[in-house]
Amino acid sequence: MIVRRTLLPLALLTLGTPGLLQAQQTPIRITADLSEAPRKLYHAEVDIPVQPGPVALTTPKWIPGNHRPTGPVDDITGVVFTANGKVLPWRRDDEDLYEFHVTVPAGVTTLHAHLDCIVTARVSDKLAVLEWEKLLLYPAKTPVKDIAIQPSVKVPAGWGIGSALTPTDGYDPQNPKGGLTHYAPTTVEQLEDSPVITGQYFHEFALAPEVTPKHYIDVVSDSPEDSNLRPALLAELNNLVRETGAAYDSRHYDVYHFLLTLSDVAGGEGLEHGQSSDNGVGEKGFSDPSHQLAESDLLSHEFTHSWNGKYRRPFNLYQDDFEKMQQGSLLWVYEGMTHYLGNVLAARSGLKSQEQYRDMLALSAAQLDYKPGREWRPTEDTAIAASILRGGNPAWSNWKRGQDYYQEGELFWLDADTLIRQKTDNKKSLTDFLHLFLGEGGNTGPLIVTYNRDELIADLNQVLPYDWATFIHERIDNINPHADLAGIERGGYKLVYTDEPSKSERTLANSGSRRGSSVNVWYSLGLRVSAEGNIADVRWNSPADKAKLFPGQKIVAVNGNVYSADALKTAIKQAKGTTEPIHFILQSDAFVTTADIDYHDGARYPQLIRVDGTPAYLDEITKPLAKSEPIPAEKKEKDSTE
Repeated sequence: MIVRRTLLPLALLTLGTPGLLQAQQTPIRITADLSEAPRKLYHAEVDIPVQPGPVALTTPKWIPGNHRPTGPVDDITGVVFTANGKVLPWRRDDEDLYEFHVTVPAGVTTLHAHLDCIVTARVSDKLAVLEWEKLLLYPAKTPVKDIAIQPSVKVPAGWGIGSALTPTDGYDPQNPKGGLTHYAPTTVEQLEDSPVITGQYFHEFALAPEVTPKHYIDVVSDSPEDSNLRPALLAELNNLVRETGAAYDSRHYDVYHFLLTLSDVAGGEGLEHGQSSDNGVGEKGFSDPSHQLAESDLLSHEFTHSWNGKYRRPFNLYQDDFEKMQQGSLLWVYEGMTHYLGNVLAARSGLKSQEQYRDMLALSAAQLDYKPGREWRPTEDTAIAASILRGGNPAWSNWKRGQDYYQEGELFWLDADTLIRQKTDNKKSLTDFLHLFLGEGGNTGPLIVTYNRDELIADLNQVLPYDWATFIHERIDNINPHADLAGIERGGYKLVYTDEPSKSERTLANSGSRRGSSVNVWYSLGLRVSAEGNIADVRWNSPADKAKLFPGQKIVAVNGNVYSADALKTAIKQAKGTTEPIHFILQSDAFVTTADIDYHDGARYPQLIRVDGTPAYLDEITKPLAKSEPIPAEKKEKDSTE
């Protein structure tokens, strides 16, 4: 049975229930004060319509997109309730620690709350990010789509503000002045979905001006030169906006803002929202093509979530308030299909080349194929258990498995895409499914339309009649010792291992990116080791595992030489074809030990090679669907091996 629920925008809601804090008559008013962001403090003044008697208020617990209960209630402090100028006593709920109880005196219609939040991430001396759970307070046990709220934001003088919220006081992003900005009323559900970035070095750029609704990228940085984005990057983002129209045949927002923070201090982020996305990378993350490669799918991934995850959302992941657990069994669609489409769109728009797409796909596929935990844990369980797998320790993570529904989903949807192309003689593709599944209802404002597995299968069958239920069951529900490489092979390529890394892998390593910071000996020795010799993980049943190495050790020396990345690579090369093991000196806590790894097959780096005589569906998939804007020429980065 197909279950489908549609939630209407604020303008069409019949708000409220008699006796329930009167949110339907008067909106909550919240002023978020970020003027002390450099001191790692946010403040809020909240006026809540009430009736006399007991009142229960709450802060968010389950944050959409985080897939676990990350509401920062432990960082919320300085809570004071007042009515008619008098301080009122309050008590935290004994079971739900996010909930506050206050008794409102007779004759009071507005309860005022002051609260502060200690903010240690996504903030620096020059910029700040507000995800609203840090300051929100609203009626408990009430559907958040039914609670009206009107926000204002105060920032330091001269700072610019980026948000999908609608300013009502003439705010000009091209001439930011800081201070207080007022925004149009919305709902608590939509406010939580509308983050704010602010900073001293702020730029807003309009994207693909011929496309409606309007699209912008708002950028803040710690250094003034970084927020002025490269012309080539802006051209690629223009193409991205156009490519989503061709890929999804719909838009489900009134305006869209990419929110981008560039900072080595404020930390990384990639969080989807319906009308915007919160994207944080290092200061030089988009400064040139080499640095961009590691981040090339970030903006396209989070943008795709506006369709897949925010508009179309799994029925058991969506909850009508932020206190109820979000169930993750369909995250291989929510995140997995988005991971696939984000990488494909990055290639189509020029954020990375087709060659780079294939190189990065090879790295991802190989990592999955060399993950022994798949011998006991199916992909669906990585999705169901998402809330306990997020933020886990890397030690033995290959045996435990992590959030594999991202990369497993990418291979699954590539498998489905190439299958549709093969069965229809390339007359149809996954794009036809996306037009049905993500484009349902045509262009809309910010809505949530839920789905279950049956509806997913029904839409796939409209494109290609096939036993999709079994297709899904075999790949998602069953235990599979090896990764799903069928889409790569049907796409005209084969995953192989060579003794030299791909050009993209070298680029990642040379740029110092987060994706290239370790020494790649995973497919040879079975070690995930840093440039300093710290072992983060040991592959289960690998040569290193058999030699009894373990996560947390540090390699002090290899074959009598003080450890370095080059010394380790040289030892692997010299051991090839011999019988002599590789000798290690290791430190663990206060102890020093030795170990010999019996490995003789040389270096192994994953790459995709073209299989002659087969359809190159992988190349077809990554070709632009929309009319592309030429990318301005940039200085070519010299490869270190040339």
